[in-house]
Amino acid sequence: MGDVVATVKIMPEDPEISLESLKEEIRSVIEGSAELHNIEEEPVAFGLVALKVMFVVGDEEGGTDDVEEKLRKIADISSVEVQDIRRLM
Repeated sequence: MGDVVATVKIMPEDPEISLESLKEEIRSVIEGSAELHNIEEEPVAFGLVALKVMFVVGDEEGGTDDVEEKLRKIADISSVEVQDIRRLM
């Protein structure tokens, strides 16, 4: 089996939340479950900024489920949405 790269859109609960703190918490949560590739900021509206997180996991059944579950448990996150999953060649 190979690996897949997943892109997940994370919405903070409040525009006042420190994105740098949130990024650090995301990094620590993902560590050990996946290989973090990138975190990008995406302006949404009214000062709210979403985070697009790209990570690599094994291409197996339920591959991103563990990481998604861990991200949903972070207190300052409103939603976690998988936007894209692609197999790495």
